[in-house]
Amino acid sequence: MTGPHSGAVRGVVVVTDRRQAARPLVDVVAGAVSGGARIVLLREKDLPRTQRLRLAAALRELLRPVGGLLIVAGQDTLDGEALHLRAGAVAPLGRPRLVGRSCHDEAELGRLSTEDYVTLSPVFPSRSKPGYGPPLEPAGLRRLAALAGRPVLALGGVETPEQAAACRDAGAAGVAVMGAVMRAADPAQAYTRLRAAWDGVCDGSSRDGGRVLA
Repeated sequence: MTGPHSGAVRGVVVVTDRRQAARPLVDVVAGAVSGGARIVLLREKDLPRTQRLRLAAALRELLRPVGGLLIVAGQDTLDGEALHLRAGAVAPLGRPRLVGRSCHDEAELGRLSTEDYVTLSPVFPSRSKPGYGPPLEPAGLRRLAALAGRPVLALGGVETPEQAAACRDAGAAGVAVMGAVMRAADPAQAYTRLRAAWDGVCDGSSRDGGRVLA
């Protein structure tokens, strides 16, 4: 059974990785937000808590004016209201407003309880995590998404408009993108192209973003 905020996580979600970022991480996220990003998943789990707190505060400042949401990966919300747990992690005491969990197969989906959403990964071969897999591909994503019982974010190797559109067509509620935005010379443009394909504004059929549909 899903929680009360299961519809909150949809569309194109930006996942942080400062090691891949073409510019300082806050600047990259600021670009994505200017391109329309409204949900950001903060990873950087190797940083000390004090540094993560400062980073979380900076990202929330970017998202607050646009009504956005910061989700924090791990078991500490960093003074926030949304948490993303790894597959085998025990949920912390005092449930945050929004809880998600990483899943990779049917067995992990079967162990879900009150999570609001899940990520399913890897959907495609990932440059961010070489050798991570095997990839589900859209067919596998479609099968598992139908079993999840809550919104699913497709994660792993989603870099092109075509891939974003394929995940939508496979039944995902959204896609979680890392490298495509982190490595981009223009994060705003990279995000906008993915979002346009997700929204069906273009068909994702070309490197320039696809044929305009609406």
